[in-house]
Amino acid sequence: QVQLAESGGGLVQAGGSLRLSCAASGRTFSRYVMGWFRQAPGKEREFVASISRSGGSTYYADSVKGRFTISRDNAKNMVYLQMNSLKPEDTAVYYCASKHSDYDVPSLYEYDYWGQGTQVTVSS
Repeated sequence: QVQLAESGGGLVQAGGSLRLSCAASGRTFSRYVMGWFRQAPGKEREFVASISRSGGSTYYADSVKGRFTISRDNAKNMVYLQMNSLKPEDTAVYYCASKHSDYDVPSLYEYDYWGQGTQVTVSS
């Protein structure tokens, strides 16, 4: 069982930056692929970014590529999402997710555990 807790959300003006953090429980964090997803009001949850077990590979949704950066610190059981050049359409609840994997590659699908989410609001 993995427990995830997001933090770092808030209200920011368009063009600003936020850094989301996700703390994971457990002693086998490095065996999990990690991802960030988001859900805006009235919309389905969508993939944002993923990072491989070692942190050596990342994958992004086209909508955030070049603006967001996912990273992880396996020694601290932490994953981060640095969000720059924020736009009003980035407003959503952001979720951290983990997926046990035998492969050191990012993933868009089949995540096992989810955090409670943190609200990000970007004003125009």
